[in-house]
Amino acid sequence: MSQSQDPDEQQTPLVEHLIELRSRLLKAIIAVVVVFAALYAFSNQLYEFVAHPLMALLPEGSQMIATEVASPFLAPFKLTLIVALFVAIPFVLYQAWAFIAPGLYVHEKRLAIPILASSVALFYCGAAFAYYVVFPLLFKFFTNTAPEGVQVMTDINAYLSFVLKLFFAFGLAFEIPVATFLLILTGAVTVQSLSSKRPYVVIGCFVVGMLLTPPDIISQTLLAGPMWLLFEVGILFGRLVRHPRGGRDESRQEQDDDSA
Repeated sequence: MSQSQDPDEQQTPLVEHLIELRSRLLKAIIAVVVVFAALYAFSNQLYEFVAHPLMALLPEGSQMIATEVASPFLAPFKLTLIVALFVAIPFVLYQAWAFIAPGLYVHEKRLAIPILASSVALFYCGAAFAYYVVFPLLFKFFTNTAPEGVQVMTDINAYLSFVLKLFFAFGLAFEIPVATFLLILTGAVTVQSLSSKRPYVVIGCFVVGMLLTPPDIISQTLLAGPMWLLFEVGILFGRLVRHPRGGRDESRQEQDDDSA
């Protein structure tokens, strides 16, 4: 009889978890939709803001164009949807945190919130760095290298796809401190091993800078320099880690004591 009850006892927690997961996903989607609805009336202004770094550098008489019939509507619509997700991401991550938090140990909970908050902040910083520092230099280079007789008139869809890739590229690049810290924390690498590989990391940063920026030393340095500094910040915080794989049993005992 007890064996027939085991499946029910095992199924009930799974169903409860699935219900909670659905609830968290619905809340996250609703948050994105609400932000999108609030921003939709300003979709054209949002596109103008994103396009300003290029528009300010276009030659006299040049402008952006739409080569597809629906582009004047779809490009601002797509941008507004992505901005809504961008704005709502802290709430979305909070829902993910609220779902997984009950299964974490005490020391993991203490670390998760600062890591999540710093990840979001660093991603925002990377996107802002791309917009205010990289874009002006990048578009100045492109517009000044146009051949004689070629008028620069960029398609709005092509421009949006280009800048979104750069936003995400720089946003992810600025996650280097978090990634470095987590690698050290989990014991995958040590501070000493990362420090010994510093020359290779510097070279890698300049290679990434070469791939993401125009072929000039100034633009490459603008990306490679911050990436290297962020790597050093990750190592600096990694030095604070003590026994990255230890403490789990202690945390388990602490959690058991709390539940008791």
